[in-house]
Amino acid sequence: MGFRCGIVGLPNVGKSTLFNALIQTAAAQAANYPFCTIEPNVGEVAVPEARLSRLAGLAGSASVVPARMNFVDIAGLVEGASQGEGLGNQFLANIRETDAILHVMRCFEDDDITHVAGAIDPLADFETVETELMLADMESLERRRSGLEKKARSGDKDARSAIELVDIALSELRESHPARRADIPDDMIRAWKMLQLLTSKPVMFVANVDEDSVSAGNAFSKMVQRRAAEEKAACVVISARIEAELALLEDEERSEYLTEIGLEEAGLDRLIRAGYDLLDLQTYFTAGPKETRAWTIPRGWTASRAAGVIHGDFERGFIRAETIAYDDYIAHGGETGARNAGRLRQEGRDYIVQDGDVMLFRFNVS
Repeated sequence: MGFRCGIVGLPNVGKSTLFNALIQTAAAQAANYPFCTIEPNVGEVAVPEARLSRLAGLAGSASVVPARMNFVDIAGLVEGASQGEGLGNQFLANIRETDAILHVMRCFEDDDITHVAGAIDPLADFETVETELMLADMESLERRRSGLEKKARSGDKDARSAIELVDIALSELRESHPARRADIPDDMIRAWKMLQLLTSKPVMFVANVDEDSVSAGNAFSKMVQRRAAEEKAACVVISARIEAELALLEDEERSEYLTEIGLEEAGLDRLIRAGYDLLDLQTYFTAGPKETRAWTIPRGWTASRAAGVIHGDFERGFIRAETIAYDDYIAHGGETGARNAGRLRQEGRDYIVQDGDVMLFRFNVS
């Protein structure tokens, strides 16, 4: 299953440079990972996962298939996008289809690149984007509420529950707060998600700094990090220019370049992993002679639901999951060793999958 992070930002903040670096990374990965396809505004890239190669080596796998994350370039954002300015309608439609929002904020000075507001202020950039999203949510909810009222008057219980959620969201938005700040009862979370509010999505701040500030950050990026802490949002400091250069290098050259600039890993790897964490995702593995593959699921999923990610028949006909913890798989030299050591478990459909589980599903569909 694919997960999509939408990249948003004002003009000239480095959003396109960052996205193009992702596209170059995806193109480079295509030679190794056959799933990797690219649409005009979508970059599908592998989630960095060091455990894959170790599992594949022990399983004698012919191929390795990592989990993937989709990054969507959300075009057309200017002030007034919620009212259709620029490519407003396209912008709103694209962002509704994403699972999380990455706010790219300009944290560098460059006289050759004009800022639309005439001054570098990453927090003001964020406020502009956030305001447009809140205005769009308000308009959508107010329009939806009148229709729900008619249904509620006729005795529709679902409509009454929906109105309650709409009013919760509107109360936050009218106070200039994003909908994600609302306190939603656990039994209403699913219905809340059905509202598809732009400002209810989890967010990440991406502080785009100049090349000299990539390791230690700068005054602008520190402002962004403080605001991210207030918003309880993830934050990654990155130089889009450096990432664009790294994307064009071979592995050995990339490692040398990272060492030269004082980084242990590429910023895009940190960005991808942060996106994975932001969506509260985890990985389980399948391993065998044909391939070793990483599968992405939300934390807390049961074995039967996890099986459905591979194929719907696996979930419908689920019998059991033969499960080995990653550490046990490695410690005992693979499946056979783990089985002989009594570390292979037979788990039922309600077992909560743990990150790193190596699983083989038994199923029967008559």
